[in-house]
Amino acid sequence: MRPPARAPAKKTTEHALTDTTATTAATPATASHASAQATAFSVILAVSFCHCVNDIMQSLLSAIYPLLKDNYGLDFWQIGLLTFTFQVTASLLQPLIGMVTDKRPMPYSLPYGMASSLIGLIVLAYAGHYWLLLIGASLIGIGSAIFHPESSRIARFASGGRFGLAQSLFQVGGNFGQAIGPLLAAFIVVPFGQTSIAWFAVGSLIGIIVLWRVGGWYSRLRASLANRKAAGFVSPFPRRKVMGALAVLTLLVLTKNAYIASLASYYTFYAIDKFDVSVQMSQVMLFLFLGASALGILLGGPFGDRYGQKAMIWFSIVGVLPFTLALPYANFEWTMILTVLIGLILSSAFSNIVVFAQELVPGRVGMIAGIFFGFAFGMGGIAAAVLGVVADMKGIDFVFQVCSYLPLLGLLTVFLPNMKEARKLEGRPRSGEA
Repeated sequence: MRPPARAPAKKTTEHALTDTTATTAATPATASHASAQATAFSVILAVSFCHCVNDIMQSLLSAIYPLLKDNYGLDFWQIGLLTFTFQVTASLLQPLIGMVTDKRPMPYSLPYGMASSLIGLIVLAYAGHYWLLLIGASLIGIGSAIFHPESSRIARFASGGRFGLAQSLFQVGGNFGQAIGPLLAAFIVVPFGQTSIAWFAVGSLIGIIVLWRVGGWYSRLRASLANRKAAGFVSPFPRRKVMGALAVLTLLVLTKNAYIASLASYYTFYAIDKFDVSVQMSQVMLFLFLGASALGILLGGPFGDRYGQKAMIWFSIVGVLPFTLALPYANFEWTMILTVLIGLILSSAFSNIVVFAQELVPGRVGMIAGIFFGFAFGMGGIAAAVLGVVADMKGIDFVFQVCSYLPLLGLLTVFLPNMKEARKLEGRPRSGEA
């Protein structure tokens, strides 16, 4: 293997690992070169697959809300509390886990996180009381909190420098899982009852096995680089500017997640109430929205690598506003079309927001993953709980009218710094950045 290209003196461990992957990918076309490339790509696909499994378990919770509402006689505020319990459990733990694993990575923590979610599924399947549903939701939240920081870090390390693509592939697994969860609920859980949720434990067991192998890959990678000196933490901007930019990015994700949470938690009720569709049809409509969101995630990362993360964030905000504002007043056919467009455009920014934040704070991948997969999602959960109370008081239609204005807060993107200029000053330009 030829020596790595000359780099700036200060470099984080994260960049050292990524540069190693990129250097391997740049060697001549030999068997070892092909193997190294295949290994990195297979790792990204493996964590993406497990992200899919993880988020199927998560999406089953919201997908079976109509069933739980009937079985337990729940009010909308109790539905909101279930979402709150799941997302806030993940929110409180993810940033803490991310900061800890930045200092001391724990590759084999991933299968234990998946096991927590598996237990949560079993509890949901056989819960005899509402408080057991809350325990099951919290266990799924704990599993999500453990899973996201380390798996996001591993996807970045295996990226070979194509951070947007790697982040999109990782995230699209989760979005695909969220999309097919309602379909699985519609055609398995609804016909066969609440206890059929336990059948999904098979997928969780497969995920545990895959994550154990991924943990082994990551451990071997770290061992092979054990003699490399980890350099200091260097940001391209002053601390005050970095904190301001992170606050803006967090608010962007919060508003996007609040809007998505309103659809994920209440879209089925909205469709049933406004258009008098069946429960199964409402699940299909939710699948269309979540499927479009998955496609937006998949396309957003590569476009961000090409045109710049900030440009894609702007596209998401400007592009989605007309559709969110029109949705509360649309008929049945246009409601399905608009939700597909909203999911596609709104989700295209998320991987770019994460990559932008990781560039702002190099070497803090776990913390960034914890903030954006944890805190912002948890705040989305709080929003879902508040919206449940509003729905009980004012009705579902009013909730969707209020939420249609949430993307307006995305105009705060104007305060984000110019990453392209910062890289030029550092002497490490990257094409397509804005």
